[in-house]
Amino acid sequence: MCIFAIGTAELLVGGLRPQIAAGLRVSVAGTGQLVTVYALGVVIGGPLITLVTARLPRKGLVLGLIALFVAGSLVCAVATSYGLLVVGRVLAALSHGTLFAVSMIVVTTIVPPERTGRAIATVVSGLTVATVLGVPLGALLGQALGWRTPFLAVAIIAAAGGAVLAVAMPRTPAPATGIRSELRVLRRRPVLLAIATTAIGFAGTGTVLTYLVPLLVQVSGFSSGAASALLLAYGVGSLFGNLAAGRLTEVSPTMTVRIVFLALTVLLAALPFAAPSRPATVVAVLVFGLLSTATIAPLQGLILQHAGDAPTLSVAVNVSGFNLANALGSALGGGLVAAGALRWTGLAGAVLALAGLGLSWLATSRRP
Repeated sequence: MCIFAIGTAELLVGGLRPQIAAGLRVSVAGTGQLVTVYALGVVIGGPLITLVTARLPRKGLVLGLIALFVAGSLVCAVATSYGLLVVGRVLAALSHGTLFAVSMIVVTTIVPPERTGRAIATVVSGLTVATVLGVPLGALLGQALGWRTPFLAVAIIAAAGGAVLAVAMPRTPAPATGIRSELRVLRRRPVLLAIATTAIGFAGTGTVLTYLVPLLVQVSGFSSGAASALLLAYGVGSLFGNLAAGRLTEVSPTMTVRIVFLALTVLLAALPFAAPSRPATVVAVLVFGLLSTATIAPLQGLILQHAGDAPTLSVAVNVSGFNLANALGSALGGGLVAAGALRWTGLAGAVLALAGLGLSWLATSRRP
């Protein structure tokens, strides 16, 4: 529930830009900065807060981070000015990276070792469900009841999740490791390479996904309604792909991440040639959905495998890596679209996915 809430909050502004712009008397383009400040809060704030809280008991830390997110969301819900809305977005974002990282570490410590992949995938599924359901429902809620209502809704959902955790989450001793241990683990070669794989390889997905609807409409010839339906199918596929990858990660995170990046490279390279054909495009979008999030569980599994007893900072930095990947992919895709090469975003995505495959091979090799 909590990961669903923060995943929805991260992307919520995209569907509420016209209402926010009209309500606060700012330009629609200016509301785009609300996405940027949230991303910066995750990328910069996540690792910093993780370091500061490295020695705190996990249950108290999780509940405190949820409280911070709820407070930030409530500030957004009552904001009467653009500046106050920015403050609320930053407060909510500061909890994102550390909460996500600690959540994955906590769930992998309370399940048997053979179920860690599924535990990671379950946490990640909060984000995929947010993309499939949370964001479009938030947009509908904002259109019906005003743009502040969705922020209030995610605050309530996160608070409800926090209440469940307050009762059900087991108390564990504070970590014995501190800042030095976390930094030492972060400098390990396999950990750094896994984070680089995330930041570069996952950007291949963002390059295509950001402009997938224009591709479907302008190149494949689908109507806007059909393109939206395909985007929903993509989201459902990403949910199932993530859960399947979680199970495969328990067998071999190394083989899983390599196979997924190889398949993603082939698919993205083929997408520009499939796009003019509607049946081929439908198949490509469905497979793209299955593969797009299937890298998350094995990459996080690799980091946990190599991070030993001080994994929190490394996982938090990897979460930042996903945000950097989205920014890189979006910027690259935007440049191609501006140059009139909308159809060929898949080739650029394939190059990044191939680079991710190479980095993942280095990250999982046995060389010292």
